[in-house]
Amino acid sequence: MPLNQLNSTSFDEMIYNKGQACLVIFSRKTCHVCQKVVPVLEELQQKYEGKFAFSYVDSEENTALFQRFSLKGVPQILYFSEGEYRGKQTGLVDEELIEEKIATILEANPL
Repeated sequence: MPLNQLNSTSFDEMIYNKGQACLVIFSRKTCHVCQKVVPVLEELQQKYEGKFAFSYVDSEENTALFQRFSLKGVPQILYFSEGEYRGKQTGLVDEELIEEKIATILEANPL
């Protein structure tokens, strides 16, 4: 299942207005490392459905959003919960590390 693609408006709505526990990967279609990470996230998304959201921002189409977080390079996975930034992971991230970060966020903010 493809990740939900966000733009500046939908990003603000999900992160700040809804305060949803989520991760957002900042990526590019032409990034070979991103093409390895995104399928892992798509697979994990099914496991956490209804508990944790997974979204995607194309850093080339949404440069202002990419720059808002002073990101350098892709892929960058940013984590949020209750409208707060909860950390990031960069590059080719192992599935276990992603799940550890998700577990930490869900434990700190149970549904």
